[in-house]
Amino acid sequence: MIAVVAVLVLFYLYTVDPEQGGFLACPFRYLTGLLCPGCGSQRALHDLLHGRVLDAFAHNALLLIALPFLLVYGLLRRSQPRVQAWATNNKVVWTSLFVILAWGIGRNLW
Repeated sequence: MIAVVAVLVLFYLYTVDPEQGGFLACPFRYLTGLLCPGCGSQRALHDLLHGRVLDAFAHNALLLIALPFLLVYGLLRRSQPRVQAWATNNKVVWTSLFVILAWGIGRNLW
């Protein structure tokens, strides 16, 4: 079921350009005027699906860097109990939160 939804979302992202509308706006940016850590993710995924890696990196570099790790984790988490134990380790969780927070602050300072 999740795979079907993922394929449908990716198909929609491929066919509809987020620059032209048709997607939800970021409520954090709407309320504060600042970029959240996830801002640009829809445009980045759209660019990746069209093979434009540099454009995707420009829209949200953190997503582009994290995507391979998220995909590997998603594929291995059910078959490898060690992967699930690693991902729920406090050090991994806190480091991930720190990186996301630092990215959110840093992208607004540049």
